[in-house]
Amino acid sequence: MDKGANMDYEERISSSQGLTFNILEQMLKEKAGIVKINLDILKTLNLYNKDGYYNIAGELLADKNDVAFSGIDIVKFGKAINKILYRETIKNKSLLFQYDRVIEIFKQYYRYEEIEGYTRIKKELIPKRAFRESLANAIVHRAYNIKRYIQIAMYEDRIEINSPGGLPEGISEEEYLNGNISLLRNPIVAGVFFRLDIIEQFGTGVARINDEYIKSIPKPNFVVTENNIKIILPVTEFDKLNLSEDEWTVYDLLREEIELGRGEIDLKSGFEKSKTLRILNSLADKNIIQRLGSGVGVTYKLK
Repeated sequence: MDKGANMDYEERISSSQGLTFNILEQMLKEKAGIVKINLDILKTLNLYNKDGYYNIAGELLADKNDVAFSGIDIVKFGKAINKILYRETIKNKSLLFQYDRVIEIFKQYYRYEEIEGYTRIKKELIPKRAFRESLANAIVHRAYNIKRYIQIAMYEDRIEINSPGGLPEGISEEEYLNGNISLLRNPIVAGVFFRLDIIEQFGTGVARINDEYIKSIPKPNFVVTENNIKIILPVTEFDKLNLSEDEWTVYDLLREEIELGRGEIDLKSGFEKSKTLRILNSLADKNIIQRLGSGVGVTYKLK
């Protein structure tokens, strides 16, 4: 697929020209004090072309959105992936409606209240700001000419967000992970999300997601392929990690040292090589530790 072909995709003429913008109007009223949306405002937002037509970006943000596969498929699993607790495909609605609806589902499963003394304290299994940022990034940066929904899989120990399209042409994986994004795949949609304070600053999403996990044992993970970007957000609470006693032993050793080789962990833990390797692989799969180097010189450290 020619990635560059999607750079102006949102500027193309919409198949529907009878669009309404009640959801956008309400959000602009709350965030920008705009009482009534009109054609001049829509032109300023680049949703209505100077040549006299609504573009695809306009349809994506309109109340009724018939752009194929521009929705979000969300699944909440139980303790096993063959047990589905909830599933919803949010489609044919404004991207703004989709965003708000997914946040509602997130709150249902990953926020709770705990009584401390005489006070009810709201707590989060996964940082809400990290999830909001990940969701907004998926909506703003996905390739809308790929016929696949954004997919959100919610597990007991993590959330995985899959965004179709990979990185725009001209951006490396390193630049993406370091927040050095100068090219936007959908600058019109991104501009509206920015005006509504859904995204704070272009190109800094990964850094803000990581910031939410500074005090957490498990860290977010970002998997970039040619046709997909996956963001994995783990739960942050100790008792939700489901670490075995042996995994805690290795974790505690790595917490006391900057980094250790597998042989050093054998000596300090008393485990045999095969057992240590099995534990290290499990901790790496849970994104709690990282491998450094290669071959016999491999060492391990906490993320």
